[in-house]
Amino acid sequence: MNLNPATVLDPVFHFLDGVIAEYGVFLFLVLVWLSLLVLAWVFNGGLRRKFPNQPHVRAGIGIIIQSHTPPPLLSPPIIIHEFDPSDDGMD
Repeated sequence: MNLNPATVLDPVFHFLDGVIAEYGVFLFLVLVWLSLLVLAWVFNGGLRRKFPNQPHVRAGIGIIIQSHTPPPLLSPPIIIHEFDPSDDGMD
């Protein structure tokens, strides 16, 4: 009885080499389409647990961008007082 992994798995490797050599392009196309289907299933919630008596809740994603720099300081308003010399008594 030979328990060396290299010799035990040799027929499997030869089979896989032959299948890939003959049908490699078709296997690739099938695996690409299956991966797209699996991704669509996962994004639609295929991996979430579903409990029987739970209400269906949908949550949206909101993105808020806040700047880390403080807003510029506003200079104090300029107040102009006009002097009216008509009532100074020096006419």
